[in-house]
Amino acid sequence: MRIHIATDHAGLELSEELQRHLREAGHEVIDHGPTSFDPEDDYPSFCINAASAVVRDQAAGVETLGVVFGGSGNGEQIAANKVDGIRAALVWNQSTAELAREHNDANVISIGARQHTVDEAKGFIDTFIATPFSGVERHARRIAQLAEYESTGLIAGRQID
Repeated sequence: MRIHIATDHAGLELSEELQRHLREAGHEVIDHGPTSFDPEDDYPSFCINAASAVVRDQAAGVETLGVVFGGSGNGEQIAANKVDGIRAALVWNQSTAELAREHNDANVISIGARQHTVDEAKGFIDTFIATPFSGVERHARRIAQLAEYESTGLIAGRQID
């Protein structure tokens, strides 16, 4: 599987460790930066580039997911979710990593680099990659509603104020 990764200065060391882990597991890893430490870097472009690459790859039929992280993971998740077609989930334990895929068909996860150990982050990512979308109708319906709202500003049959 192809994995797109992006971070900020707070996650640079974690990024290097996670990339090594993912390559050893046989994944193709694309690093969207940063590649060197700069305490003034800005995560939005890195995360948006990774998320955009996930959307492009998925549209081309490439099996791919994304991982973004920074100090808390919050801003990185927000940045990734600005890209049409991305469903980025902030994960903080094994359950949230699993449910992100199983219930939400998330294609990007965000992790707080200052919130977790390297081993915890590896576990979250491994769980995320290994868990398929359940395909359960209620989950598919909800994802479709989000996509409809994203493209039209409406959800058919639902009140949007």
